[in-house]
Amino acid sequence: MIAINQKEIKTAGIIGANGYTGSELVRLLAFHPNVTLSFLYSRSNSGTKISDLYPDLATVCEMVLTDHPEDVDILFLCLPHKESQNWLTQNAVKEETLVIDLGNDFRLDGNFENRNFIYGLPEINKKDLLGAKSIANPGCFATAIQLALFPLAQKGLLNEVYTTGITGSTGAGQSLQPTTHFTWRNDNVSAYKTLTHQHVDEILQQLVSFNTNEISLNFVPWRGDFARGIFTSSTVKTDLELSDIEQLFKDFYADEPFVKVSEKAIDLKQVVNTNRCVIHIEKSGNVAVIHSAIDNLLKGASGQAVQNMNIAMGWEENLGLNLKPIAF
Repeated sequence: MIAINQKEIKTAGIIGANGYTGSELVRLLAFHPNVTLSFLYSRSNSGTKISDLYPDLATVCEMVLTDHPEDVDILFLCLPHKESQNWLTQNAVKEETLVIDLGNDFRLDGNFENRNFIYGLPEINKKDLLGAKSIANPGCFATAIQLALFPLAQKGLLNEVYTTGITGSTGAGQSLQPTTHFTWRNDNVSAYKTLTHQHVDEILQQLVSFNTNEISLNFVPWRGDFARGIFTSSTVKTDLELSDIEQLFKDFYADEPFVKVSEKAIDLKQVVNTNRCVIHIEKSGNVAVIHSAIDNLLKGASGQAVQNMNIAMGWEENLGLNLKPIAF
């Protein structure tokens, strides 16, 4: 790994700190031993204390949101999709600053002006992330689905894939929409963007780089009546025995601190409030189902961004990310 003094403190700033992913980054970085927060940027809430927007941050972070960014070592972009490019165009960022974008602006095409954004799924691109200065954080559904399929793709075993996935309401962002009202979402489940979800292209772009066959991904996402978490189930045909598939996955993720392959059934409460992904595999006949679960705001967004930061800076990968799940 890159040699960096573990005690050297780096400055960080968050663009869009008032949103769900931005506020999660505040929670994580407030306790990160190698990072100090220099500013929290928000145009709409400038002048407001972050703890007034998120009372759980009282005593954790009392910084006031600002619309004047500063030069920092690490810059996180937590903006709505398609706004990161505009922000970088309108604001000068030093070439040596590590930029991590949590939006989808650079996931499919990482080339932007003098930067080349690396796709930031650590379990796949760790070598490329070492020392990187521009990182495109993966999407939440994309993370859960790719981690469930990469071991099979590496062996060229994917063809037709059928995936269903359910996500919590925080996945829709903070802006109010008809499908995020409590009275609509509570005690309710619905499908959306059937077979057309924006993460499909992102998933396929990564999988085809491993898989020797053409892959077809048929993805049906669902809205769940809970706040956070993603649970996906991917169905594939394979002649491999269940024990062989399980061993394939265990070998593939043997050195990955945040991916756990479980022989027991999994559930969302094992991962909510953590940067973990848990995977469970079932098989009947020649049909296998790979289940995966993550927290959409952590392994699916802010936690993975910190994981990418740690790798890029040459720090321990799990630094600041040893989090306990919400078990009860």
